[in-house]
Amino acid sequence: MSRLVVVSNRVAPIHEGEATAGGLAAGVMDALRQSGGLWFGWSGRTLPQSVVPPDSLTPGSPPAVACSGPVTLYTTDLTQRDYDEYYKGFSNSTLWPTMHYQISLARFEHQDYLGYQRVNRHFAVSLAALLKEDDVIWVHDYHLMLLATALREIGVRNRIGFFLHVPFPASSVFSTIPVHAELGRGLATFDLIGFQTEGDQRAFSNYMREELQAETCPEGHLQLGHRVVRTGVYPIGVEADPLRAEAIRGRDDPAICDYKGRLDQRALIMSVERLDYSKGLRQRFSAFERFLVQCPEWRRQVEYLQIAPPSRSDVEAYQTIRRELEGEAGRINGRFAELDWTPLRYLNRSFPRDQLMPLYALAAVGLVTPLRDGMNLVAKEYVAAQDPEDPGVLILSQFAGAARELDGAVRVNPHDEAGMAYAMKIALQMPVAEKRDRHASMMRSLRTNSLDAWRDRFLFDLRLAEAGLSAAA
Repeated sequence: MSRLVVVSNRVAPIHEGEATAGGLAAGVMDALRQSGGLWFGWSGRTLPQSVVPPDSLTPGSPPAVACSGPVTLYTTDLTQRDYDEYYKGFSNSTLWPTMHYQISLARFEHQDYLGYQRVNRHFAVSLAALLKEDDVIWVHDYHLMLLATALREIGVRNRIGFFLHVPFPASSVFSTIPVHAELGRGLATFDLIGFQTEGDQRAFSNYMREELQAETCPEGHLQLGHRVVRTGVYPIGVEADPLRAEAIRGRDDPAICDYKGRLDQRALIMSVERLDYSKGLRQRFSAFERFLVQCPEWRRQVEYLQIAPPSRSDVEAYQTIRRELEGEAGRINGRFAELDWTPLRYLNRSFPRDQLMPLYALAAVGLVTPLRDGMNLVAKEYVAAQDPEDPGVLILSQFAGAARELDGAVRVNPHDEAGMAYAMKIALQMPVAEKRDRHASMMRSLRTNSLDAWRDRFLFDLRLAEAGLSAAA
């Protein structure tokens, strides 16, 4: 069987129990642990321009003992200039805000785009040295939209698929990027493009027709010049049973027991998101404050735990949101706290999964309200961790990709702070029978769209795409 080669901006931590930084890292590493293969990406190191030879390779760490298949990691270093232009610049100051409909925060510099092109070429040349003839290449996310173009230019003829973990925005939004046409043509070079939701796939197809004059083929594919562009919808999932088992295992952890004791029968509202302006954290804090104002009977009876690991801390927009949230947390606690009650606990750090799962299981409410999200695995992990006999309630943004699947969640508009406050009240007062029904419905979806199903469906369609027979279009 052909080997799976995964390519992403970063390679995930591989030590058992170590925290991963997001849906891509957790999902891809779990998928590779099931199938085995090779994972290539940036090492995370930045070195002076004069130190890094062009297209150098550094072997990564050995596979974790818990891997079910052989996983070989390879990483490449970047220069500080690469980091500033490709990663900090174009990827996270242009693409990220635009893909999440935050165009007022987007900044474009032509030099940054040249850096983005350069690093995509660097990845291509470095990766080509590792490839075997029958390898299947699976490229992940917005950092590498030009990788297939760079690989084809140096003669790589392997099957190459691309999966976009973030939303694909409306044509009128994506086209605000001055080099949008080059990005669109770069995506069209992949043999298969995967999206989280039908809405993302539809937005991409509309963009290709409206801006690049692609035509719709009778079989549903897109035709751009002489190239057929195949797309599909593959919602990324989680493996529910191992997450529930981890929640059960961790409930006797001394730190979890100590926290449960300090809650002292108070209901826990819990939220875990990277520190990012797209996650709606400021609106979430304001909604909780409204809840305390409108439902004074719940004061001292509830605690809100917000875990927000820092990310991209050298990008100005992220420094701003961190300062705002620290100030808001202090102000809310200053307004409502008592000697024996802190209503909002804001932790700006990561936690490993073996601690998060029992915390999820302890939480009466999981609060997942991003302003826009490709999928959001936190929502799915929260559901999976629950006790089916007495589950918590998921409050979920209608703009998260997971909202298309998790029909048992209490759906909210994250821009409606009063509506979110009311949803907290509804969730905390929900009868056990209704909670069980909602949870059971969401568990059926988790089992249907599991992590294995996500990987297997994408790779099956990628192999068909070589023969022009994609089943997902």
